[in-house]
Amino acid sequence: MAGVAVSTTINGDHVEYLCQPDETLLDVLRDRLGLTGAKEGCGTGDCGACSVIVDNRLVCSCLVLGAEAEGRQIETIEGMAHGDQLHPLQQKFLEHAALQCGICTPGFLIAAKDLLAKNPSPTEEEIRFGLAGNLCRCTGYDKIVRAVQDAANVMKGA
Repeated sequence: MAGVAVSTTINGDHVEYLCQPDETLLDVLRDRLGLTGAKEGCGTGDCGACSVIVDNRLVCSCLVLGAEAEGRQIETIEGMAHGDQLHPLQQKFLEHAALQCGICTPGFLIAAKDLLAKNPSPTEEEIRFGLAGNLCRCTGYDKIVRAVQDAANVMKGA
């Protein structure tokens, strides 16, 4: 099977790669580009562990073909922090102990980032709705919701 040449932008950096026509964006990110933050939890778009932002739209990278990234702007968990400076969401997840095993954490962080970009002052209900596509099998969602609320308050003040 012939490879597909793709030219895209990931976390602000121009990236080129070859992939198979049936290869998912998740597999490209993890196996070809070494961006292992997005995880495969289900492979069917039900758990949100592989969430990334493509052209300002939250997507499950297990449902997008790597070839479809041509010319797109992609944001992954690896692009959230700036060097040693954590994004406010990452900092608040730590402060609120809003993670346990970590498999779902990158997806929750990307979904929360997308939510706050579109709605900087969400209610608790809006946060829960915005994160509804992400599943956590280890803990309840209250700490995650509180972390997002706290990050929203910090980000509004910044």
